[in-house]
Amino acid sequence: MYKQILESIQGVDIWPVISLVIFFLFFLGILVKVALIDKKFIKKMEEMPLDDGTDSNQSNEQN
Repeated sequence: MYKQILESIQGVDIWPVISLVIFFLFFLGILVKVALIDKKFIKKMEEMPLDDGTDSNQSNEQN
């Protein structure tokens, strides 16, 4: 049933190609973004969950 409906629609064969191209471009874009991201930003985000909000240079006497 679905096969006959899809065969009757003109141009339906292009949609799988379009979706593959969109997926490939999105995936490629993400790879490029990850490759070009600043290493300092990655380090900052890595340490963020362990940061308690105080400066590491401060001593306990100043609190």
